[in-house]
Amino acid sequence: SPTEDGKRSRDRAPVRPSEATERTVAEGRRMSGGQDTSSTASSEGSNVSVLHWEQVQRLDAILTETIPIHGRGNFPTLQMQPRQIVKVVRRRMEERQIHVRDVRLNGSAASHILHGDSGLGYKDLDLIFCADMKGESDFQIVKDIVLDCLLDFLPDCVNKEKISPLTLKEAYVQKMVKVCNDSDRWSLISLSNNRGKNVELKFVDSLRRQFEFSVDSFQIRLDSLLLFYECSENPMAETFHPTIMGESVYGDFGEALHHLRHKFICTRNPEEIRGGGLLKYCHLLVRGFRAASESEMKSLQRYMCSRFFIDFSDIGEQQRKLESYLQNHFVGLEDRKYDYLMTLHGVVNESTVCLMGHERRQTLGLIAMLAVRVLAEQNVIPNVANVTCYYQPAPYVADGNFSNYYIAQVQPVFACQQHAYSTWLPCN
Repeated sequence: SPTEDGKRSRDRAPVRPSEATERTVAEGRRMSGGQDTSSTASSEGSNVSVLHWEQVQRLDAILTETIPIHGRGNFPTLQMQPRQIVKVVRRRMEERQIHVRDVRLNGSAASHILHGDSGLGYKDLDLIFCADMKGESDFQIVKDIVLDCLLDFLPDCVNKEKISPLTLKEAYVQKMVKVCNDSDRWSLISLSNNRGKNVELKFVDSLRRQFEFSVDSFQIRLDSLLLFYECSENPMAETFHPTIMGESVYGDFGEALHHLRHKFICTRNPEEIRGGGLLKYCHLLVRGFRAASESEMKSLQRYMCSRFFIDFSDIGEQQRKLESYLQNHFVGLEDRKYDYLMTLHGVVNESTVCLMGHERRQTLGLIAMLAVRVLAEQNVIPNVANVTCYYQPAPYVADGNFSNYYIAQVQPVFACQQHAYSTWLPCN
């Protein structure tokens, strides 16, 4: 645990479970009781459900797992449990008068907890702090809090007095994003992990679109479990654990869970999905998910292709987005990159209706170039710079009535560049 918290805990007497905690645990014991309640909506509505014991165990394992946050250069690796960073950040936000309504686990990790055999797996750990953040100053305070909290996880041998927030950001932060407009007010700070399991802290005041597809629409409310960690002197058991609620922001929890179990791709209002939704959709296809109907799939693909080219209209932006997606979502799965790119190539080729012909060919050429590069990196083919292709004309080419081939222009190979961002990035 962090040094500061460790000192404070040694100075305190053991805390007895509060009456509220005992009620929470008792309710969890009554409602769970070893039964599978994951498909049963609670009284709050059809979009929520109580986690059963096996799901609670998976959640506990994720929150108590020690995750290394790797430093750049000579900076030491930080060892932190998700529950620790949540506890420290939340406490300091409250101390700075930023009210945290609740804390949630989001994304593929939440889907993994609800259905361990979903085929999605999970990489990033998405932790959402639902907070009241009305002004620009609140975003700056949250940023300062997170960077300051990193000091607590540095080894004792490190001289912390000489380390500035800017130094910590450069050493441990993978990316920072801030969005402030009429419908969305949120920020993201992603802590680096070399194996792709970044700890992503998202601070949300308002967010119009919280999901892309039903299978990634799940959120798990962590407050009751975090309170249990703080107050209970006894370990969790099947008959003694807090009531933990799962929610689907897609709408119907049971329907979304059915989609997850049977690998269906479904969504609502696809016209609202941002450009990155196309990349997520193709990733689901590679993992064996399929649209519920052929007609819905065609319509969905057209929407997503159109939005992708609206959000990433320049070929350079498209390349940076694709390379970033491959880097962040295929750590340890490099052998799947080629299949993914070929799937994306097929979807773009089939469903793009908003581009001029040369723009469409340019994007398809970019995807094909990245696919060839992936094969070269995996030594499936020799270095592409040294490959010469020969064409032997068929006998009927000698026929005077045979039309000549159209020679397509070869797209240039763009060099992969590393970009260093010194401040917030715009959301794409």
